[in-house]
Amino acid sequence: MAKQKNSGDVVDEMSVLEADPRWKMAERVARGKALARATQLRDILLFIVRQAILTPDEPIHEFEIAHRVLGRRSDFNPLDDNIVRVQMAHLRKKLELHFATDGKDEEVVITVALGSYKPIFSQREKPSSAPPPFPAGPIPGEEAPSVDESAAEAPVAPVKAPAESGLPATRLRRVWPERMVGAAVILALAACCVGLWVEVRSQRQSLDTLHRSLTPWRYQPALEGLWSGFVDSSRDTDVVLSDDSFLLIEEINKQMTPFYGYLGRSYLDPAQRKGLSPELNFVQDLVASKSLGNTSEFKLAQRILALDPMEKRFHLYSARQYMPALVKHDNLILIGGRVSNPWAELFESRLNFIEDTVFEGLGRTNVINRAPSAGESPTYMATDTVGYCVVAYMPNPGHDGNVLLLEGTSSEATEAAGDFVLSPDEFGAFRNMLHTEQLPYFEVLLKTSQVRGTPLTVTIEAYRTYPGLH
Repeated sequence: MAKQKNSGDVVDEMSVLEADPRWKMAERVARGKALARATQLRDILLFIVRQAILTPDEPIHEFEIAHRVLGRRSDFNPLDDNIVRVQMAHLRKKLELHFATDGKDEEVVITVALGSYKPIFSQREKPSSAPPPFPAGPIPGEEAPSVDESAAEAPVAPVKAPAESGLPATRLRRVWPERMVGAAVILALAACCVGLWVEVRSQRQSLDTLHRSLTPWRYQPALEGLWSGFVDSSRDTDVVLSDDSFLLIEEINKQMTPFYGYLGRSYLDPAQRKGLSPELNFVQDLVASKSLGNTSEFKLAQRILALDPMEKRFHLYSARQYMPALVKHDNLILIGGRVSNPWAELFESRLNFIEDTVFEGLGRTNVINRAPSAGESPTYMATDTVGYCVVAYMPNPGHDGNVLLLEGTSSEATEAAGDFVLSPDEFGAFRNMLHTEQLPYFEVLLKTSQVRGTPLTVTIEAYRTYPGLH
């Protein structure tokens, strides 16, 4: 059994790592754009660099990476599961990409040799200088060509001018071939120009087809008005998924935790658990140690990230990872309502349609209409087969970026909210209702019919627009 490290050992190890320039380099690589979305690859890189620094004489085994980094069980068998080899192949490519882009000015590069899991730190190879030009004169080792001195000294016989009567025929013999050669050159250049024009046109059509396949939303006016505000922005866009571990803890405690309680982790305080049995206390501690997510929300996030195929501006976070400082500086897309994604609470005061969760049994979420218009209901009650979702598009707190909220009374309803803003037909129909050229800030309440795991139909129940916020 491995010896359990005490806090002093951990502090000593961190001191060693922080003092080593190789560790600082590994941290820079981990923060680079090449590994921005590759959480497992970042963890593998930091693990193998840590092992190389703390235990330089010991090899790094495939089992260690699988068990300690990738969470495989203690009976992991590399012959049955090649996950480590696959991830290492990806890591090698990401390292090459980093040192060709963000890390192009680094004097030292990190590589991992094939068949090994130990990182190699080596000086970057400098490009070789161009060879010197050949010197004028004879090549060393060869004799210079001889010159016939008598021929050089012999006087040159004057050339006699042709008789006047012979000039026209001489010129004709000399000019005709020149004109033929010139015409042939012009025809060849014209053929080359036509060929280049055809090639450029073909490449332009191919690029246009590729562009349409990568970013089809740009060619759909309804979607372009919404998503260009995120993809074409000079700011990064943070896509934040809900925290299902937090939701389960709220359901165990039968109460909702406010945003600042979530941010300060006060909901994990044992003093907050009133009247819970030892078994439920154990379950809550177990759930709190996990980072649980929702499959349908993750798939929705993947579809949103695909809007930025170059992976320059979009970044994926879980609610537990996200930081308040980013709210001020980045565009923001929140997936999930306040009960599972507490960051939505920051924008609730600006919304007309808000979610309200009642913890009865497994909990039930409805939608409150704060200021009902004629024909609207003050409350929209969700059932097993009917759900509601709120889609809100608004400026960020500094009014220099955009925020998109996708909230549902169930996971199916949240998925329906995502389908709505990614569908040229559904969102296009909503755009036509607004009768405006420029998309205003808005919020819309959608009603969904659903079966377990799948939204079926979506209808618009009510909406509000805020053109004055632009």
